[in-house]
Amino acid sequence: MKQFRKGSIEKAFGGDERRILAMDESANLHWTNSAQESDSAREKRKHPRFYLNLPIEFRVMNTTSVHGAMIVNASETGILIQSPHNMPVGTRLNIAVLFSKGFELANFEVLAEVVWTKNYSDEGRKGYELGVKFVKILEEDRQKLKHLLDTVE
Repeated sequence: MKQFRKGSIEKAFGGDERRILAMDESANLHWTNSAQESDSAREKRKHPRFYLNLPIEFRVMNTTSVHGAMIVNASETGILIQSPHNMPVGTRLNIAVLFSKGFELANFEVLAEVVWTKNYSDEGRKGYELGVKFVKILEEDRQKLKHLLDTVE
């Protein structure tokens, strides 16, 4: 799988001209002719993001309702999820990430906080994208996450 970082989505437009789709700190996309500008934006992220397509279960802290969602991409410090449920910025979530480990189903759990949210629509489905940062993760679960990210490099 390809690594995802701000400014890393590239598209060639014939000849030697190369334009890059870059993402700024507010998650806004824009086209640029400068690979150097894109590289500087890329270096602002402490940990690279990796495309993933994994199910999660989450629940708002101190509630009992469980919701499902999908991870779009992940790093060692947070994930981007798509969900039919919107959550206000600042909401704390208990998240269980489900993944296969050989022939077994494994998971790791984190306490995370919603840092941004936006509407999305894809192939007739409507929902929300939630950017969440990890607030607390046990060392055992951090190792599972690192192993998972290493397998998609």
